Amino acid sequence: MSRHSALTGRSWVIPVVVVAVAAVVIALLLWPGGDEDSSRAGSAGSEPNRAESAPTDVVTPGEQEDGTQDSQTQDFSFVETHEEEDPLALGPVDAPVTMVVFSDYQCPYCASWSQDTLPAMMDYVEAGDLRIEWRDLNVYGPPSVRASKAAYAAGVQDSFMEYHHELFPEGEHLAEDQLTREALVGLAGDLGLDVETFREDMTSQKTADQIETNSSLGTDLGLYSTPGFVIDGEPMVGAQPTEQFTQRVDQALVDAGA
Repeated sequence: MSRHSALTGRSWVIPVVVVAVAAVVIALLLWPGGDEDSSRAGSAGSEPNRAESAPTDVVTPGEQEDGTQDSQTQDFSFVETHEEEDPLALGPVDAPVTMVVFSDYQCPYCASWSQDTLPAMMDYVEAGDLRIEWRDLNVYGPPSVRASKAAYAAGVQDSFMEYHHELFPEGEHLAEDQLTREALVGLAGDLGLDVETFREDMTSQKTADQIETNSSLGTDLGLYSTPGFVIDGEPMVGAQPTEQFTQRVDQALVDAGA
C-alpha cells in the first residue's frame, strides 16, 4: 500500500509505448504539438488545443489491453543524467529511484500535476528516496522557452523550486503576457534573486544550449506533448492520480531494496 493517500485524481491520458527497430519511442497523444522554431518549440500561432486534451482511458506502460504485462517493456533509465550540479534537479544524485519529468510551463495538466502530485513526490525527495530531474519540452512555443530558461536561471541560484511554483501558481499556468522576458526577470526580483545575474544566465548561450538539449531529449524519444514521466526507467504518461505515482515509486523502492 502506498505511503501516501491519493489526492483528488484525474484519469486523463492514454499512454502509448511504441517499439521501433533499433529505437524505442514514447508516443504521447494528449494533443498535437506546434511547429518547431529554432528552439524546437511550436510557433505561437500553432498552439495545441488545450480543450481537446481530456483522455478517455488510462493504460499503464507495459500493460496490454487485457491487463497483462508486456514482457518486452523497455528500460528508459538512459534519460536520467544524475549530474551533481543540475539546476533543474532535486534530491540526492544517488537516490535509489529517479523520476524524469517532461513538462511545459504553459501546459495546464503540468500545472495541475505540480499542485496535486508534486507535494507527495517531494516527501520522497526529502526522505532521500527520490531524485527528480525536469526536462522541459516547450511544445507551446516561445513563451514556454523563455519560462524554461528563466527556471533554469533561477536554478543556478538554487531557487528552481521556488521559481517553478511561481510559474504554476495554485495549479494554474501563467498567461503569455506574464511570460515576457521582463516579467520573468521581475518575478526573479520578487523572489529576492540577484536580478542582474539572473538576467545574464537567462539570456546566455549556455542556458539556451542546455534548454535545447533538454527539449531534444524528449522529442528524440518521440515525446510531443506533456506531461510525461520516466520513473525508475519506466515511462508514465499524463497527470494521472497521485496514487499512481506513489505506487510506482513505492514499487521501485522495493525493487531497489531501499
